[in-house]
Amino acid sequence: MTSFRLPPCDDPVRPAEVPGIRIALDGRTVEGVDGQSIAGVILGSGILAWRTTSKNARPRGVFCGIGVCFDCLVEVNGARDVRACQRRARDGDVVTTQYDELPVRVRAAPFEEVPDDRA
Repeated sequence: MTSFRLPPCDDPVRPAEVPGIRIALDGRTVEGVDGQSIAGVILGSGILAWRTTSKNARPRGVFCGIGVCFDCLVEVNGARDVRACQRRARDGDVVTTQYDELPVRVRAAPFEEVPDDRA
């Protein structure tokens, strides 16, 4: 499935033809059009969620779409924590989904009693 576009002859605005692009998402080729965000290309291919939460493995994709939240994080060409809704897709981008486990909580040792020598 590719991104939905009106054929240029049916579009009342009559835009110029836009070149297509291809990105690799977890090794799978996904097609879009030049100018789309990475999230737009992924959503246009029919994938609604590409990340899971660390705590309960709940699916996440685009939530706000304006870069405020962190639900659409991906790795792009080796750079981690990229917001897919904010990054414009470029032909040949390599996108990898991210999953980060929660950090292990280290419990501090209980305080030791310090003798009071003031008596």
